Amino acid sequence: MDSALEELMPRLLPVGDCDLPEDFDPTVPPRTPQEYLRRVQLEAAQCPDVVVAQIDSKKLRKKQTVSISISGCQPAPEGYSPSLKWQQQQVANFSAVRQNVNRHRNHWRSQHLDSNVTMPKSEDEEGWKKFCLGERLYSEIDALSDNENLGIDYIKMGFPPLLSIVSRMNQATITSVLEYLINWFGEKKFTPELGRWLYALLACLEKPLLPEAHSLIRQLARRCSEVRVLEENRNEEQISALNLMICLVSRYFDQRDLADEPS
Repeated sequence: MDSALEELMPRLLPVGDCDLPEDFDPTVPPRTPQEYLRRVQLEAAQCPDVVVAQIDSKKLRKKQTVSISISGCQPAPEGYSPSLKWQQQQVANFSAVRQNVNRHRNHWRSQHLDSNVTMPKSEDEEGWKKFCLGERLYSEIDALSDNENLGIDYIKMGFPPLLSIVSRMNQATITSVLEYLINWFGEKKFTPELGRWLYALLACLEKPLLPEAHSLIRQLARRCSEVRVLEENRNEEQISALNLMICLVSRYFDQRDLADEPS
């Protein structure tokens, strides 16, 4: 190892010249401390100065980094911006819901699920979309068939976010399902089924937020603001639901740059 390199990489344990026998063979296991240290020196001298790792990109997870956009939400249509008092009340209600969920989580987790409830695995994106939204909505089937039985078919209509269900979901699953539904919402319309699940998942999301969850809820708020602007019929109930999502993300989860200005 030359002197210039030694200046950049000083030896932690300087070793002087070793008094080794003439028949010293560095390929055989060392028999003395001097032979061991000499062998280490020889191996270090053979190491290249620069090493480039060969990375198999196929083995990497699809999303290793989290991109957080700093862009804000689009303003509400004229006359539909929520008042500050309304937003504060929604935050207070939401906080109370979260406290109740946390207080009774263990109780509801211990309750038996109905025989027709089979929760998908955390990584099953399509399974969770069908579970939450129902096969009819997922497959965009608008009408019931003539031979449809009375009563609720949750396979077709989607399972509601019952406490006995969401209480069984750990934070990794909650974040994954939130991502699946937000991705679905990115290309589809806002529906009551979607709104109920988004509210329930936000109510179960622990603070402080992990970076991935932080990015997801900001994406949700921005998407709500886009849909709100594009709402042609100005359906007050739907706009109110979109306002609520934006309010919770911005004011409860402290994403204040996304908040609606009070009307």
